Amino acid sequence: MTWDDFIIFAAGAVLCWSVAALLAYRKGRGKAVIALSLLGILIFGGFIGGLWVFLERPPLRTMGETRLFYSWFVAVVGLMVYLRWRYPWILSVSAVLSVVFIVVNLLKPEIHDKALMPALQSAWFVPHVIVYMFAYALLGCAMLVGIYGCLPAGRVKRPVLFSVADNLVYTGLALLTLGMLFGAIWAKQAWGHYWGWDPKETWAAITWFTYLMYVHVRYRYPQKYACALWIVVLAFLFLQICWYGVNYLPSAEMSIHTYA
Repeated sequence: MTWDDFIIFAAGAVLCWSVAALLAYRKGRGKAVIALSLLGILIFGGFIGGLWVFLERPPLRTMGETRLFYSWFVAVVGLMVYLRWRYPWILSVSAVLSVVFIVVNLLKPEIHDKALMPALQSAWFVPHVIVYMFAYALLGCAMLVGIYGCLPAGRVKRPVLFSVADNLVYTGLALLTLGMLFGAIWAKQAWGHYWGWDPKETWAAITWFTYLMYVHVRYRYPQKYACALWIVVLAFLFLQICWYGVNYLPSAEMSIHTYA
């Protein structure tokens, strides 16, 4: 399976997620919603698995490959939230976020070869990146919940929305922490030090502390909804800089984290 097959699998997955998102607003369609969401996840996951086999390496080296996992994990998180709280809107926002990254991949295809630089040939490569991508998906959904809470329609639902946002951020922050620890161990083995203040590492620390600020505000000032919502949106902006924004900085040329 090659990158040329991506549009077929992406179209099938997006169709399933879109129909599921629409049916979620109709009563008595819960089983169909779950089945279609899961089918879309399996279709998209099937492409990732097939590409993994074809490349003979984890499809996690380039930005386009990480966007694959992000689109997939966002759909997984959306279904998880729906199963837990039965909020129909979460499937719509998760589908939209997945589609955005799928379209980016279609408009900006990358060369996916089998080459893997020596530093990436580590046992920590796959768990480090996958844990991060799952964390990014959780925090992306938290950001969408935060934006909804800032809108007039969401303001009256803020106490309910925060039950979702808190769980997403707490879990996402825990996975961010785990991903940073995996990365530190990997860096020690590959380059001889746990932390080097590389641009990506610096923005990872900024992102981590911003989400920690959200946790602090929610614990000490639980009624300051607006402040917490803006923090979770700002933190996701920092996360985007950490993920791919640093690649456009002048210092990226010397960065060990710049995607090929």
